[in-house]
Formats: sequence, structure tokens, C-alpha cells
Amino acid sequence: MTAKNEDVLVNVEGGVGLLTLNRPKAINSLTHPMVTTMATKLAEWESDDNVKAVLLTGAGERGLCAGGDVIALYHSAKADGAEARQFWFDEYRLNAHISRYPKPYVAVMDGIVMGGGVGVGAHGGVRVVTDTTKMGMPEVGIGFIPDVGGTYLLSRAPGQLGLHAALTGAPFSGADAIAMGFADHYVPHDKLDDFTRAVRTDGVDAALAAHAQQPPASALAEQRGWIDECYSGDTVADIVAALRGHSDAAAQQAADLIATRSPVALSVTLAAVRRAAKIDTIEDVLRQEFRVSCASLKSHDFVEGIRAQLVDKDRNPQWRPASLAEVTDADVEAYFVSAEPDLTFEEQP
Repeated sequence: MTAKNEDVLVNVEGGVGLLTLNRPKAINSLTHPMVTTMATKLAEWESDDNVKAVLLTGAGERGLCAGGDVIALYHSAKADGAEARQFWFDEYRLNAHISRYPKPYVAVMDGIVMGGGVGVGAHGGVRVVTDTTKMGMPEVGIGFIPDVGGTYLLSRAPGQLGLHAALTGAPFSGADAIAMGFADHYVPHDKLDDFTRAVRTDGVDAALAAHAQQPPASALAEQRGWIDECYSGDTVADIVAALRGHSDAAAQQAADLIATRSPVALSVTLAAVRRAAKIDTIEDVLRQEFRVSCASLKSHDFVEGIRAQLVDKDRNPQWRPASLAEVTDADVEAYFVSAEPDLTFEEQP
């Protein structure tokens, strides 16, 4: 029986637990109740022998999920931050659970898959992208830092591709997602209905065998020459200088994009991705992200970035500090202090 008029539609069909994010007008942006519903159902299905696999999709034609409900986070940050902290606490625990899920968890990452959408999709065991996938971690554009286990994935992408994606916040294709380690399988958009039907009727392996195809070449992977060279600098300022000094037009475009982002968010993101590379488990990376996210609630740029992009929509954020040169080491370190209470997990691996 499918739940009606819910933000997450839940059903079991053919031994497959179906989760459909169902806020199509908001490109299925995640609310706290949606996170709670997903966590509850995944826990139930984990011990239900009648459920052999899980299939995650998004309602509508625009994408799986555009991220978290940042307007709610904005209002929480302007109040006492309690709701934002609880949302992240539950969301990050869900991300960790998905990453360790003992049954096949098939995430159909079609269309727009940003931020929190990456968190519920790209940690799954069977990650499917398409020719319409537009994936990204665009947090620096709103004065925030990649989260939901994003720094775990970004830090493990080949070469400096992850840092390029993190510091520009630019979207990347399904083929890029596979090359970067954010996805596994490529199914053409017009074959998705056949694929998801086959998951329910024939099983995950048979569905992949019948419908997954060789992905196109990754445009980002083909640009690793200048990306690996330019993003190896010690600071964001060093990286921008290297981009400005490179002859490739794409490097100039990357520098232009970074110049529009929050200087402190950029500096913290660089530190977060590089620290995540040295952290062994996704749980420990999520704990670092939780601390960084909670610190963001107290920052000027998080509220200002959401205001400029999504509330007033003037697209003219007034960042503070206003330049990379003004961001101090102490400013960055303040984002990594322990949160109270800190993120915990019911079961450590």
C-alpha cells in the first residue's frame, strides 16, 4: 500500500522497498520529516526478509533531489539554530546508514542531484546516473561547506577533481560522476522506466545487465591536466592564482566562478576536503562535517548567502570577510571545534 499525499512515498513491490521523494515543485528538497521517514523505513526493511532491495527515486521530471530545505535552515540560523542542528544530526546518520546498508540500495540519480540529494544517493551500493544527471556540491555559493558525506567522496575523487567541484560548486554530468566515484552505472534517461520496472520484477543484477550502458567520456576527467596542476596549491588564493595564470579557458572560468563564492566557506572547504582525505571512515568524516555545519550557523555568510540566492534573490551576497586575504587561520580553525552535543552513531563499524 502506497502512502498518499506524503513527501516520501513508501511502498513494497516485488520484494523491493520503494522510496520516492515527493516534493516535485521543490525538486524534492529534503525536509526533516522526509529524513525521518527514510531512516525509519530503512531500519524496518533491514530486518524484513520480504524486502530484498531498496529503490530510491524522485517524483517529477526535474531531478532526484535539489538538496536540503535551506530556507528552513535559514530561519533556524536566524533563531537559535536548534532545528538546523537536529536536522543535520538525523540527516548525517541517515547518510551513514545508507553507506552501510546490508541490502542492495539502488539510487536513481536522474536530473538535478545537489547537496543533500548526493547524501541520499551517492552513498548507496548501486548508484545510477543518466544523460540528464546534473550533480553537484554547490554549498560555497551560499556561504556553506559541502556536507552529507560529500567531503568523503570529494576527497577520494581522482587527482584534484574533487577540489575543483567543491571550490567552484559547479555541477557535473553523470559521466563525470562515475569518473569521480559518485556513481557506478549509466542508464539512459529514456530507459529509466524500463530499468526501475526490471528492478521490481527481475532483481537488481538483471536490471543492470539489461539496461546499464557504457557511459560517455567524462569531460572533467579529460581536463585533469590543468585541474591537477592548478588545485595543488596550499591555499585557495594559490589555487586561484594558478587558475588565472593558466592558458586553458576553462581554468579562467573556474577562477571567475570561485571569485563569486564566500571566501571563508572556500577556505574551510579546502581544509575540510584535505582533512577528510586522511580520515578512514565515513562516520568520522560526517562527524567533522557536523562540527563544520554547526559552526556555519553562527557565521555571517551562511545566512547572507541564502538571503541573496533564495530569499531576496538579489544574487548579490555581501561576504564577510570580503576577500580571501582577510580570512585568517583562526577563522578556519573555528569551524572544526567539537559540537555540543557531537554527532554520534548507534553502531560504530
